[in-house]
Amino acid sequence: MSTRIPVTINGNLVADPELTFGESGIAHAKLRVAVNLRFQAADGTWRDGVPVFHNVSAFRALAENIARSMKKGDPVIVSGELEFRSYEKDGAQHEARRIVAEVVGPDLRFGTTSYERTPKPIPRINMGNPEHVLPEAVDTNGSGWVPTMPSTSPLAGGASSNGLHV
Repeated sequence: MSTRIPVTINGNLVADPELTFGESGIAHAKLRVAVNLRFQAADGTWRDGVPVFHNVSAFRALAENIARSMKKGDPVIVSGELEFRSYEKDGAQHEARRIVAEVVGPDLRFGTTSYERTPKPIPRINMGNPEHVLPEAVDTNGSGWVPTMPSTSPLAGGASSNGLHV
């Protein structure tokens, strides 16, 4: 049985994200996030509470972007669903929990960052024949993403308004 509860946490990555690909080719990033609540003691000083460690899973493009962008020690915000699952191992009943991330980002209270949009893949035309793959749709780096060229004006280089060269 699986129960899912919406949650949002903010904490620090305790290790670099671990990126793997399943048999179907879907990217899966595993994260460990430590959440350490601070509290003000009776004498007015701030103290750290006991850290709580969360396992986080992200899939597909989110997983790949996390692996490219984040590293151990980064402050992060994770929003997703808390998932509990029960399983039996060696005759004993166990329970595991993880957060299945929908959104992961840097916590900007502690620093700045810049944003870079991931290029969209170009549709491929194959029809069972590798000769039908568009030349600009070739995956040159093996990542599954196809690099895109900067756009140019359709009127540049002597082209008419319909895109044909004159």
